[in-house]
Amino acid sequence: MEKITLNVQGMSCEHCVKAIEGNVGELKGVNSVKVNLKADTVDVEFNQQEISLDKIKETIDDQGYDVE
Repeated sequence: MEKITLNVQGMSCEHCVKAIEGNVGELKGVNSVKVNLKADTVDVEFNQQEISLDKIKETIDDQGYDVE
């Protein structure tokens, strides 16, 4: 398992949290995802043999947020 903290811009409310945690959490290979609105970060724990970091970032980007 790999753990990473992503800087994500554009998150402002509980809807943002649910959108990201729900969509990223459903990806095969993602073990956990936690949004921190105050810090503008998303912590993700995932199995890099099942899913790539790029796919996780793409999923967040598809929700309308900017991933750094």
